Amino acid sequence: MSDRDDMLRELYQEVIFDHNRNPRNFHPMAAADHQADGHNPLCGDQLTVYLRIADGVVQDASFVGHGCAISTASASLMTEAVKGRPVEEVEALFRDFHALLTAAQEGEAPRRDFGKLEVLAGVREFPARVKCATLAWHTLHNAITGAHDTAHTE
Repeated sequence: MSDRDDMLRELYQEVIFDHNRNPRNFHPMAAADHQADGHNPLCGDQLTVYLRIADGVVQDASFVGHGCAISTASASLMTEAVKGRPVEEVEALFRDFHALLTAAQEGEAPRRDFGKLEVLAGVREFPARVKCATLAWHTLHNAITGAHDTAHTE
C-alpha cells in the first residue's frame, strides 16, 4: 500500500468517525410524510428514517436510532446526500451505492461520483460490515416505497 493510499484511508476513517460522533440530521421529523424502521440483528443496529417528499423531490431527511460507527456514519452521510434530489435519482443512488459496497472486485463497482459517500467504499473489504453500511439505505428505500415491514439487510 502506498503512502497516498494510507493518507486516503486515514482521511476516510476521519470522515466516518466525524459522522459517527456528530451525526448530521439526527432527529425525529415531525413533518415527515414518509418513514420506515430498520434493524440489523447481527450488529444490533436500529434506526428510523424520516423523509419529507414534495413534487417528487426529497425536501428533507433525518434519522434516529443507535448502532455501530459505520451504521451511524452511513445514515448521516445518506441524509446529506439525498436532500434536494428527485426520488428517482435517490432510488438510483440506493442501487448504485449498494452495488458499490457489494461488488466483489473494484472493476465491478458502478462508475459514478459518489461524493462523500465514497468514504464507505472500503467497507466492501469487510463483508459483515456491509450490512451495517447499507441498513440506512434499505430503510430509506422502504420509506420511499411505503413498505410497512422493518428493513433488514438479509
